[in-house]
Amino acid sequence: MLSAVSVAADADDQPTVSACFSVQARAEPGVMPRALELFAKRGLVPQLWHGAVAGPRSAETLTLDIRIAGLGQDTVDYIARCLRQIVGVDTVLTITD
Repeated sequence: MLSAVSVAADADDQPTVSACFSVQARAEPGVMPRALELFAKRGLVPQLWHGAVAGPRSAETLTLDIRIAGLGQDTVDYIARCLRQIVGVDTVLTITD
């Protein structure tokens, strides 16, 4: 049986990588579900999902750290571009190995 991750990677027809996304955004209720939706609509479940809010009440920042394995580099780049387009997101950093 094929997992969604292996199917997504095969579709890219390239070597798979593990990716870590670090997202900095305004602490607003819609940011986290919109980010998760990018993975869910592709049938992907991140290995790690960590969210934290920091800063003074008037300028809180949401930090999301997301790790997922088995994606092609093109898919990683595409997800990073989509994360950057979410309203409220300030920065998206991506590390692959």
